Amino acid sequence: MSNFQLALVITFGVILVLYIAYNTWSARRNEPKKPRPEEPSQSGESSEMRYEPGFDGRAASSATGDPVFDAQMGGHGSGDAFAAGATARSGNPGTYLGDRQQILDPLTDAIAPIHTDGIVSGNAAIAAMPSSFRAGNKAFNIEGLNDSNQTWELPRAGARYTAFQAGVQLANRHGPMNEIEFSEFVTKVQQFADSIGAAHDAPDMLQEVARARELDAFASEHDAQLAFMLRAKRASWSPGYVAQVAAKHGFVPAGPGRMVMPSGMEQMPAILALTYDAQAALADDPEASALRDVLLSLDVPHVARSEKPFDKMRTAAEALCAEMDGVICDQNGTPLPIMVVDPIAQDLENLYDQLEQRDLAAGSLAARRLFS
Repeated sequence: MSNFQLALVITFGVILVLYIAYNTWSARRNEPKKPRPEEPSQSGESSEMRYEPGFDGRAASSATGDPVFDAQMGGHGSGDAFAAGATARSGNPGTYLGDRQQILDPLTDAIAPIHTDGIVSGNAAIAAMPSSFRAGNKAFNIEGLNDSNQTWELPRAGARYTAFQAGVQLANRHGPMNEIEFSEFVTKVQQFADSIGAAHDAPDMLQEVARARELDAFASEHDAQLAFMLRAKRASWSPGYVAQVAAKHGFVPAGPGRMVMPSGMEQMPAILALTYDAQAALADDPEASALRDVLLSLDVPHVARSEKPFDKMRTAAEALCAEMDGVICDQNGTPLPIMVVDPIAQDLENLYDQLEQRDLAAGSLAARRLFS
């Protein structure tokens, strides 16, 4: 073999080695980032992440909104789904009680008084309850006036009640209460009253339907759900990697493909939701799944102003993107410059003011029920 041939063989070998090395490096660079092994806890406690307890309801798909950020200012009664991960009411009695036991509110409910001839036990009231606490797609509830402390509450075993009142939600994100839903409400009230030997006074249907439409019109103009898409710049992320990084920034698991930032106030909805492909999280080998983006969302009327939710949202988005090598985008995947994000904070302050003027402060029970 001549020196020329030997040089060609060596050159070819070097090129082949470089080619293999480059492909190996490129494959490792582009494979989904995986969580780092966690060090054993010195305290001996389990290192497994806990699930956030409470009433995180269905995760809905995103609605179309502002092209810059997904803020649905209006469309409250359109029936469109709202931003992914927003907390929603399940319709079960007792949800969103917070620090008070009374649910019904003349501002957001059509209320029918139920008059009893004497004391009715909580056990009897519970036995007479309807099988469903909804009239159409509106929440329906019955409260009793506790004989011992003279407060309205959901009937409970062992208590004694001197009166009851039933109510149906005037409006929610599905729209205003209609005549059919009102009729179903009256039927449920009649059945409950008959079961406990009481009489009821049904409110005027036309008046309540008109109130429902007016309240829904207000809600349509003051509803907002914000969502940022966090998109990988280069290497994709595995579900475990996303969960591990998010946990470092205050998020806890709340179901497959869903994490939430809990509220600092007891029995309140989560402040933020972080959602990603649930199928990837449930895969046989989730760490082999590749995520290119995750959604960070805030349901504005559900979170108290005092919690500074938008500040937390921005901080979380920036921190997650910095650690995971991502970029903040709108829901179409277009990167969002800071100059576009900044004005949102002032818009939210104006929205908070308007909600408070209507006695529907963000985070309040009334607001959470109306914007559900």
